[in-house]
Amino acid sequence: MSDTLAPEERRAYWAVVDCWTIVRRDLTHLVKQPSLVAWQLGFPIVSVLLFVYVFGSSMDVGEGVEYKDFALPGMFAMTMSFGFMNTAIAVVVDKERGVTDRFRSMPMSPSAVVTGRGVSDILHAALDLAVLAVIALVIGWRSDGSLLGTLYAFALLLLLRFSLIWIGVLLGLLTPNQESAGNLFAVAFPFAMISSVFTPPSAMPDWLGAIAMWNPVSATANEIRELYGNPLPLGDSWIEQHSALMAVVWPLIITAIFLPLAVRKFQNLSR
Repeated sequence: MSDTLAPEERRAYWAVVDCWTIVRRDLTHLVKQPSLVAWQLGFPIVSVLLFVYVFGSSMDVGEGVEYKDFALPGMFAMTMSFGFMNTAIAVVVDKERGVTDRFRSMPMSPSAVVTGRGVSDILHAALDLAVLAVIALVIGWRSDGSLLGTLYAFALLLLLRFSLIWIGVLLGLLTPNQESAGNLFAVAFPFAMISSVFTPPSAMPDWLGAIAMWNPVSATANEIRELYGNPLPLGDSWIEQHSALMAVVWPLIITAIFLPLAVRKFQNLSR
């Protein structure tokens, strides 16, 4: 089929075919490692139980809002933001085992390994999000928004995850080994936690609240709370009042910066 295509069309065709080959390979490995899936799903489950049931009774976000209604949408956003660590570690493992070099030596699209990782990770993220939503429903959380609004909220969460995948890929390519990859949690933890995930920025010190307001995770968390129909206290800052816009703009900016960097870094890896 590709023989009848023009050169540009042929390159695009093989980019898609090779990308899907990588996706199938990653998903096959995932199916064969159920313990890994259980471990990755365990973190959000434990986080829900910890923050909602252990800390939730002592948390007051203001305006009579139940902490469960505030925290669970934030938990969705936090899970999506932490996901790029899984991406980084998977890339490091492939690089250490020589899989990455093997792919680079094959006659395949140079972007397929990076884009294939991105597609397989977003499918995995959708599974994580579905499991987390079921857990939230079991413990009593409900979306009071419209069906369309609720679906759009989940789409924004996956958009955030999609953009952060490319940071994970780039960090994985830059990290020398698996031992060093463990140190990346020092980057992921403040990125997710210094946000409106668990606490309104207005309740933080002014300097820390300003950082939290401009965190891309906060924009997504604030907007999905609105879409889910869960009331929330918002400040008067421009960034908080325009969360609907920034929940889309931030992921687009992150993708535009880090996707080309990840592809370029993969192409320039030393053989």
